[in-house]
Amino acid sequence: MTSVLVLYYSRGGHTARISRCIVRRIQQQGLKCEMMDLLEAEKEGINWQEWDAVVLGACVLYGTYDKSVFEFCRKYQSQMDANAISFFSVNVVARKPEKRVPENNRYLQKFIELSAWKPKDVKIIAGKVDYPSWGWLDKQMIRLIMKITHGPTNTDAVIDYTDYQDVDAYADHLVRLVSAN
Repeated sequence: MTSVLVLYYSRGGHTARISRCIVRRIQQQGLKCEMMDLLEAEKEGINWQEWDAVVLGACVLYGTYDKSVFEFCRKYQSQMDANAISFFSVNVVARKPEKRVPENNRYLQKFIELSAWKPKDVKIIAGKVDYPSWGWLDKQMIRLIMKITHGPTNTDAVIDYTDYQDVDAYADHLVRLVSAN
């Protein structure tokens, strides 16, 4: 049975939710698919031979990815080069359709530039604004960023910009990629 591991970094839980949607969709197509947080992967390790394909997803916070994402890609570069088939970036700037195009998304371009692993397949997924769940400093900083980028600034707002049909289409795409290998 073909097997896919979805690795992810999530700060507030939204990238984890997206990862669960991807896993569920892949499983519906008869493939073995599990997900693992990068912190868990570091602590428990990964049996790379168990997986036919690996997918990595990470969220953007304050214009970049958590340093643990870059460190993971550096540490496991050879395994990622051999097993990883795609990278997905979750960011709120992708609420604008033109920012879902890889060439127009500076956060994705920044990942490609700074990461030791260079993904051949990429996906940008619009994230979530969740002011009530953020601490005071995060709330103020993100509100400032949203003001500059003409996004929502109401600190009571919870807006999920994720297109879950698009997430399903991405999971279908991953199945096609792993089936082609």
